[in-house]
Amino acid sequence: MVVRLAHENPRWSCRRIQGELVRLGHSLGSTTVWEILTTAGIDPAPRRSGPTWREFLAAQAEGVIACDFLHIDLVDLRRVYALVFLEHGTRRLRVAGVTAHPTGSWTVQQARNVAVELGVRVDSLRFLLRDRDAKYTESFDAVFAADDIEVVRTAPRAPRMNAHCERVIGTLRREVLDHVLIWNESHARQVLDAYARHYNGHRPHQARGQLCGCR
Repeated sequence: MVVRLAHENPRWSCRRIQGELVRLGHSLGSTTVWEILTTAGIDPAPRRSGPTWREFLAAQAEGVIACDFLHIDLVDLRRVYALVFLEHGTRRLRVAGVTAHPTGSWTVQQARNVAVELGVRVDSLRFLLRDRDAKYTESFDAVFAADDIEVVRTAPRAPRMNAHCERVIGTLRREVLDHVLIWNESHARQVLDAYARHYNGHRPHQARGQLCGCR
């Protein structure tokens, strides 16, 4: 039990673990706890630096929404871009818009549209996770700040910090875009919207116990 408590609570000291054991009816001294942890090869000192990024995202999943850009190559070799949002807790996917020229002002308008679509659900969100793309302007951040959502920027060249959004973009490519010829912006939006409805309403998600994003 001592080792289990240490693994599940890496910031607990020997005395904290001892106190929890006493509360549960196990009268062990802090020295005994230290010896058990040392024998198991576990550092008994608490980790002072706070939770890891993965632990933070897991703990805050219900309150996190992330966004990223997806590029789509058309049949005539032109390229268009889609701005997608993903709610971590429900895995709901939102395609904000598709354009060949994603400017800062266009991105701000998509943010406003998403905020309106979220409606009362926006009250449950605490963080917006995004990268440092220049198209995310101060006005973009202000749209979410108005709803008391804190914008968290990922580190430069660290796609794993926005892993859920990166994963759903990979899913879009593997399950849709790699199998469909896209003619223009309008067609791209139709295809992405159709898949988003499937993704949210029918596709099971392992992280949610095989539930779909609508539940």
